[in-house]
Amino acid sequence: MKKNIISMFFALFALTMTAQVNTEVSGDIVSNYIWRGQDLSDVSLQPTLGVEYKGLSLTAWGSVGLTDPADTKEFDLTLAYSIGGLNIGVTDYWFNNVGPEHRYFKYDAHSTNHVFEANIGYDFGFASLQWYTNFAGNDGTNKDGKRAYSSYAEVVVPFKLASIEWTATAGAVPYATTYYNDWTSGFAVTNLALKATKDIRVTDSFSIPVFAQVAANPCTQKAYLVLGLTLH
Repeated sequence: MKKNIISMFFALFALTMTAQVNTEVSGDIVSNYIWRGQDLSDVSLQPTLGVEYKGLSLTAWGSVGLTDPADTKEFDLTLAYSIGGLNIGVTDYWFNNVGPEHRYFKYDAHSTNHVFEANIGYDFGFASLQWYTNFAGNDGTNKDGKRAYSSYAEVVVPFKLASIEWTATAGAVPYATTYYNDWTSGFAVTNLALKATKDIRVTDSFSIPVFAQVAANPCTQKAYLVLGLTLH
């Protein structure tokens, strides 16, 4: 009888945990991979796999170019926590094309393709603010040739217009670093973007979110038009 009660307790606990854990499986297909104003790849597939429990989440995200073998291949792991409007997180970025060796499990201090970044942000509802700083790995350097602790700040404003979901984004690199493609010798606005998303209904029970984005980098004087869709 006692064993049956214990078994029922653990079964109930597991059922409760399962009910409270959210899982995300999705993938984007984009005409260009534009990240913080940088053009990293042409047509790309970008899968996401994540789990979340009471504000604590672990997410795996990747990107692979579909048209050019030389395009960026990326694999990121993010551990994050959010409570109310506050969010904090740590991301391990891995890129295949930033160093002489493409091995994933290479974590040498001065020869790794990993970049480790911490972020903190707050969502006010009408707008969200985020700050990101590299703290380890293959970071850029500052004017003195030392680790730059490269940072990026961003504000995102969501709104709805003509039954379509929109977001306006403004992002900047606050101080000198070579991490962002040798752009910045000081403060620089590197990302201005306007994105629209609309669900395209396929059947009564299935729809595909399609998005279009105009992105510009005032620092490099480049602009991009991106089309994409998301599969859940």
